[in-house]
Amino acid sequence: MHGEQMAEQFPVVGLDSDAREAVELLASRRLPGLIVVDEKGSPHSVLPASQVVRFLVPSYVQDDPSLARVIDESLADQVADKLAGVTVRKLLPSQPAELPVVKHDDTVLEVAAIMARLRCPLVAVVKNKEIIGAITASRLLELVVSPH
Repeated sequence: MHGEQMAEQFPVVGLDSDAREAVELLASRRLPGLIVVDEKGSPHSVLPASQVVRFLVPSYVQDDPSLARVIDESLADQVADKLAGVTVRKLLPSQPAELPVVKHDDTVLEVAAIMARLRCPLVAVVKNKEIIGAITASRLLELVVSPH
């Protein structure tokens, strides 16, 4: 099986898309991440949901998780307010990671190797420089464990 056969339709957001709308999309569809494209519509990066969580949780709480217990719930409810006026670009790590992209004719093992090496929950599938879909880790695992 090749990337083109494994790929599923998947939402794409731009670097300058509204961060709150992107996070709402992640949450409402329970996605592991989103494919982020540049101004030309070419794959730029993947925004994992875990990176959004990292953005939302104050660094002092990340450094000492025991502080989370003593923070008032009303303050915790305001965490999503950090997304106001923010673009997707701001949610991405400051150091760009290798682009999680596979070709339409890559095999299951080639796709798995990219996901494993990059520790990325999804990869964009491209054909002739255009995104034709994505493969999530759960989709890949489904294909691997299903009887042939």
